[in-house]
Amino acid sequence: MSLQPLLIFELALLGIGTGFLAGLLGIGGGMLMVPFLTIILSNQGVAPDLAVKMAIATSMATIIFTSVSSVRSHHKRGAVRWDLVKGLAPGIVAGSIVSSLGVFALLKGSFLAIFFALFVGFSATQMFLNRKPKPTRQMPGTAGQFAAGGFIGFLSGLVGAGGGFISVPFMTWCNVAIHNAVATSAALGFPIALANVTGYAIAGLSVQNLPPASFGYIWLPGLVVIALCSVFTAPLGAKAAHALPVDRLKRIFATLLYMLAAYMFYKGVAG
Repeated sequence: MSLQPLLIFELALLGIGTGFLAGLLGIGGGMLMVPFLTIILSNQGVAPDLAVKMAIATSMATIIFTSVSSVRSHHKRGAVRWDLVKGLAPGIVAGSIVSSLGVFALLKGSFLAIFFALFVGFSATQMFLNRKPKPTRQMPGTAGQFAAGGFIGFLSGLVGAGGGFISVPFMTWCNVAIHNAVATSAALGFPIALANVTGYAIAGLSVQNLPPASFGYIWLPGLVVIALCSVFTAPLGAKAAHALPVDRLKRIFATLLYMLAAYMFYKGVAG
């Protein structure tokens, strides 16, 4: 597999789009990246089952860079709830390691694609319905936040996303303001990505028929091009997030997730 100009252009365009969405929606861009990377890798001759797994792992690796760029912009606006980052991060790391180092390697790519689609569709429905939380509901205590973080990290490891598709609805359900939830989710993307990428790299070292320039399940050329482009557009997305009204932000989030869920469900069934 060689990096032809058209392939570089496709990866750059993907990086620009996902970087902006990382800042706008706090989703790390992974929800958009996984389907498109699956297409790109399949077109480069990677077996369908392996293409899904490598798309998930490479998507997660780019979040290391986009989350840092995005969270800086949110932090300048005072939107990040660092107390929640501190409470959720330990569980996130634990859940991510279990998922990426163990369960991920054992599952087939077609199953992961279908799982991705179903859970993303569920998350989109919750956001679209915009159910109002009880006024008295608050974030759980230390043990509850560890458990919630573990759940977020584990599922993120299976689908290659930064966790915003779970953490944003969860925090808003607990009466955290949507802009604070998006900003805090962006900050949580870093520990999610770092822990999962470590697991993907180790778990994929013994896999056969990986394309050239791969590190475990991570496709390094895709990672480099996407990350270089996405770090420039993530701050623009973060700026836009603070200019949009809450309801519109939720609908954008939900509509995007529905479209991606439909594609990945088709990919999983066809595979």
